[in-house]
Amino acid sequence: MIYVDGSGLCRFLPGVRYFDEFNDFAVPRLGDLATTQLGLTELRQTAELYPRETKPKAFGVVEMVRGAVPVIRFSEHNVEVSTHALVVLKPFAALHLGAAVAHPEVHAILTYDVELARAAELYGLQVLSPGMAPGWHNG
Repeated sequence: MIYVDGSGLCRFLPGVRYFDEFNDFAVPRLGDLATTQLGLTELRQTAELYPRETKPKAFGVVEMVRGAVPVIRFSEHNVEVSTHALVVLKPFAALHLGAAVAHPEVHAILTYDVELARAAELYGLQVLSPGMAPGWHNG
């Protein structure tokens, strides 16, 4: 299973950087992706920023993602990992890391957040960022 944070989920929206690369990777793997309610909230917030004339399309994407990507719940283990990660990560990134680390089926994280990507590797998660060069976050 691949955990997708808000910076990844936003790549489902047209007009964002790496839209094509992300969708080429993610759409065939929708059943292998997972996120949290936090990720969906970040996606909705980004869609809200779209101009009025394109908002219906953006919110259609939000609804597609809500229906296709499983949502995992935060657990006590998640909160423990997140609390430790707050030393080096912003609160939302720490929650995303905790969700990915705590879920026994998650082996990778799909993110475009450099600090989150670095921390995820420390926990043994594979970092995926379609469109970015391998190891982009280590430079």
